[in-house]
Amino acid sequence: MNVKLIAVDMDGTFLTNNNEYDQERFTRQYEFMKEKGIHFVVASGNQYYQLRSFFPDIHNELAFIAENGAYIVDQGKDVFVAKLAKEDIQTVLKVVNQYPEVEKIVCGRKSAYISKYIDEDFYNTMNFYYHRLAKVDNFDDFDDTIFKIYLHCSKDNFETILTELKEKIGHIMTPVDCGHFGIDLIIPGINKAHGINLLMERWKISDAETMAFGDSGNDLEMLEQATYGFAMANAKEAIKKIADYTISSNEEHGVLEVVDWYISKKKMFE
Repeated sequence: MNVKLIAVDMDGTFLTNNNEYDQERFTRQYEFMKEKGIHFVVASGNQYYQLRSFFPDIHNELAFIAENGAYIVDQGKDVFVAKLAKEDIQTVLKVVNQYPEVEKIVCGRKSAYISKYIDEDFYNTMNFYYHRLAKVDNFDDFDDTIFKIYLHCSKDNFETILTELKEKIGHIMTPVDCGHFGIDLIIPGINKAHGINLLMERWKISDAETMAFGDSGNDLEMLEQATYGFAMANAKEAIKKIADYTISSNEEHGVLEVVDWYISKKKMFE
């Protein structure tokens, strides 16, 4: 096993349920990665500005596949920025508005956008995931490059809305389960695997040298592509089925455990 790229989802994977990770343990692992020329890639549906906050001392050394592949940054420089046509944004929002119980966030390169009439508690909750979150009067026009729409559903309506949106707007945007009863509407063909492919080409890395970790529907393509695909113990069953291995949960620091196995060359899953 010769790994040159390690890609990790964040929520439910690299982070515990308290949005933490063992920083001391990871720092030791990261020093090993740098020494061996291994690229550590953060691959998440979350906003870039939020993701880099977890790595304050090294974020300019890392690569981020943010917004489910719509925005890719390597060492602080843009590598790829997806773009949704203005007319497609309005077509999709018209359908989304058929579900008044669903809150929406429109995501762009500069910022994410939410209705100024939203409940303040909900705004504060979303502000954790979207560090740049602007309140707007309406969603008619944006001075930004828009590439994703996030929908906040409930346990009761999530599956129904996900299924219906696939039928209604699947030709324009792909609805994916991003965890916590959330739906990300992403541009078809733009996903975490697409982002990893771009970085592999940039760094001249092969599929055989990739390792990836995830737990939700938006990790599916990434885990299928990686030669070493790991599903967390807390992952959804569909993810466990396509992954090569199922490991300890995010609460048990399963990602760091596997990286330690790799560093020590200990046989996995004895």
